Amino acid sequence: MMNNPKPISAYMVPGKQVHLVGIGGVSMAPLAEILLGMGLAVHGSDIHQSEAVAHLRSAGIHVDIGHSAENLGECDFVIRTAAVHDNNPEISGAVTRGIPVYERAQALGAIMRRYPNALCISGTHGKTTTTSMCTHIFMAAEADPTVMIGGTLPLLNSAYRVGNGDTMILESCEYCNSFLSFYPTVAVILNVEEDHLDFFKDLEDIEHSFRRFAQLVPDGGRVVANADNDGAMAALKNLGRPVFTFGLERTAHCTAENLREEGGKQLFDVTVYGKPYASVSLPVHGRHNVSNALAAASAAYVLGLPGSAVERGLVDFTGAGRRFERKGAFHGADVYDDYAHHPDELHALLSMAKDLPYKRVVLAFQPHTYSRTAKLFDRFVEELKLADAAIVAEIYAARETNTVGISSGDLCKKVPGSIYCSNLEQVTDRLRAIAQPGDLILTVGAGDIYRAGEALLKE
Repeated sequence: MMNNPKPISAYMVPGKQVHLVGIGGVSMAPLAEILLGMGLAVHGSDIHQSEAVAHLRSAGIHVDIGHSAENLGECDFVIRTAAVHDNNPEISGAVTRGIPVYERAQALGAIMRRYPNALCISGTHGKTTTTSMCTHIFMAAEADPTVMIGGTLPLLNSAYRVGNGDTMILESCEYCNSFLSFYPTVAVILNVEEDHLDFFKDLEDIEHSFRRFAQLVPDGGRVVANADNDGAMAALKNLGRPVFTFGLERTAHCTAENLREEGGKQLFDVTVYGKPYASVSLPVHGRHNVSNALAAASAAYVLGLPGSAVERGLVDFTGAGRRFERKGAFHGADVYDDYAHHPDELHALLSMAKDLPYKRVVLAFQPHTYSRTAKLFDRFVEELKLADAAIVAEIYAARETNTVGISSGDLCKKVPGSIYCSNLEQVTDRLRAIAQPGDLILTVGAGDIYRAGEALLKE
């Protein structure tokens, strides 16, 4: 936040001119459209040409490729994505000219206040899937929601939609305390675990952040939390207000009964306060996805949607992009891609995969950030051992530099039979060499590991 003596809401009015740095991003592109719909003059910049950029241009939004202070034009204020640093020429240019600079989360928070229902989905993992499930349910209810998701949803053929209803559904990330700029009327907390330890001090610090997030919910709003997750329960202990809980293992307000698998689907009855609410047929695998579905059903319940909307919304839910997404087949092996980059996510994915009717689970994993790999090293080692064959790509740096001197090769030294690859071309070569009919090949990570699988499928 720079040069901003006034709240961002003072600038988010018709006629004001705004420049978005990183406008093609998954959460910036929908923000641009919403601002345009509010009557602002919108323009922005991005490093790369993309489908999102092309779409924004078709909507009449000017987008420059590349960053330059000249791109600011005569804007009244600037909004930036978290990936844009202070030394970006457009940010430094705005500071020099005295143009206020705001964070994306601040803009989303201001927009959120315009919606009677602001449904914010938070948690260390599962956010994208649960936000996508909520979208399916609210679309089935014809609620015409505005949606922002951290991954592409086939239903929308996009990561977002701008609706005209009274509900905004938003994936809400804890990193850098971004979600503390939001104004949720319903705050869903899926789980609270150790992660983003390049920003948070420890688990207690993370729990404190989620507690502050829950405290943002106004009187008349609802906090929804996972009773099965120790971190979530610790964060909300003695909150001073009722918490609506969901769970599979512990006593909760919303739970699943008669859970079974038939025809490749998970079938279960959702009960709320011991009474039937919905009978769900869920086409995606994994017990963790039943928990995600309960979270989505809980959100629907507290916002007054009928159980029939949950049933209709989830019956054709096949997942979001990069969430156990089938990419194709190679020499008799099925190739799937997944975004998992935390040990808990890796555990849920591999445990689910091992229960599927494949001969072997072949994992190509790319750790994400040096800090996460170092802080959670031992846990990553244990989860990698679950695969029948593990190929580990070099760590994806993302926003970091390797100040801790760690490599994926260090993980491989602790995982018997694993293979270290210094680049994605080597990953593809290894997959090509070991793939067998009946294998499940998984490319996994939050970076660009998916490219290794895509290269395999091009052959």
